[in-house]
Amino acid sequence: MKVSIITAVYNNEKTIEDCMSSVLNQTYPDIEYIIVDGGSNQETLTKLEAAAKQHDNINLSSEPDHGIYDALNKGVAKATGEIIGFVHSDDFLADTQIIASIVEVFKKQGVDGVYGDLHYVALENTDKIIRNWISQPFNHRLLKKGWMPAHPTLYVKKQVYDAYGAFNVSFKIAADYDFILRIFKQTDLKFFYLPKTIVKMRVGGASNKSIKNIILKSKEDYRAISSNNIGNWWTIFLKNVSKIKQFKS
Repeated sequence: MKVSIITAVYNNEKTIEDCMSSVLNQTYPDIEYIIVDGGSNQETLTKLEAAAKQHDNINLSSEPDHGIYDALNKGVAKATGEIIGFVHSDDFLADTQIIASIVEVFKKQGVDGVYGDLHYVALENTDKIIRNWISQPFNHRLLKKGWMPAHPTLYVKKQVYDAYGAFNVSFKIAADYDFILRIFKQTDLKFFYLPKTIVKMRVGGASNKSIKNIILKSKEDYRAISSNNIGNWWTIFLKNVSKIKQFKS
């Protein structure tokens, strides 16, 4: 099974090499690595071009886009793999066996999607865990309780994107939540929880950078649950409260 991994990047010269290395050092042999650059500065672009010259499985493009979800949609459109996943430019895969483990689940379980756990780590010291997002096996009742898998850990068959679409770019922050609700509410799709840390994410994501963004995120979350006919404001409250126990003391 070919796996397409997509990284969207814009002016991220400090962390992009760690991100790329975590993908390129995977033991699983059949990986198509799609890097969608939004027209970065020369320092970032030089690192991207150097990697693309050294690895023939990298598909690199660089042009202005309309934000991260537009970039991710471009990546999905380019993908030729049977399975699609994302590694964001501030993030990195937790170990070299991750993709092999995910593919093994797809083969053994015959599912449409696989997800796992995520570590939020300190920006400079990535061995320091700030928040430990441990997920759980899926059932449909969880959606009304504000549950969602950590999107960077979610790997989905390409045919799911073909059937249900990619990211709604009218969302600025919550298009991943909208996408998750859209596919996880489908009763004919099967998802499997792999109890393993899939991704390590540096703290400082777009949704939590300011009070303004937190308010916007809550509004967009509510729009996502409304458009997907799942839950109400109580769902949003439970979604936010559930994060508290994830933080390390």
